[in-house]
Amino acid sequence: MNPEVRQIIDTLGLDRHPEGGWFRETFRDTEVDGTGRARSTAICYLLEAGETSEWHRVTDAAEAWHYYRGAPLVITVSPDGHDASAHHLGPDLLRNQRPQFVVPANWWQTATSLGAYTLVGCTVAPGFTFDSFEMAPDNWRPTPRKSSGR
Repeated sequence: MNPEVRQIIDTLGLDRHPEGGWFRETFRDTEVDGTGRARSTAICYLLEAGETSEWHRVTDAAEAWHYYRGAPLVITVSPDGHDASAHHLGPDLLRNQRPQFVVPANWWQTATSLGAYTLVGCTVAPGFTFDSFEMAPDNWRPTPRKSSGR
């Protein structure tokens, strides 16, 4: 493991995440919605070289990704399991990297660091619960729709 990555993990107290990478919840709103769910939550999330945030979705909440440190990150999303688009989080705005990206509720998502590591934050609203978290089956990928030939 890269010594800088180890230091970040130790400093932030990160643990392994079920989708891959390292995380720690840093905020859970004490204000709740009508169902008793936190209005929002936030985590720090780190992917090191060779790790992937495997395909997953949050079925009932939007997730905003925020770039903090390290290499750019590519996040690929699919609204329907067929169409997919890739977006780059990072500091270089002139190279089409952006400091934030929002994944709408129920969209599939996966992410990979483009270097030694990437440290990001993720904010979920309404607040994240594992009840609304769905991992895709192993080796799942969006399947492009077949052309009708027209």
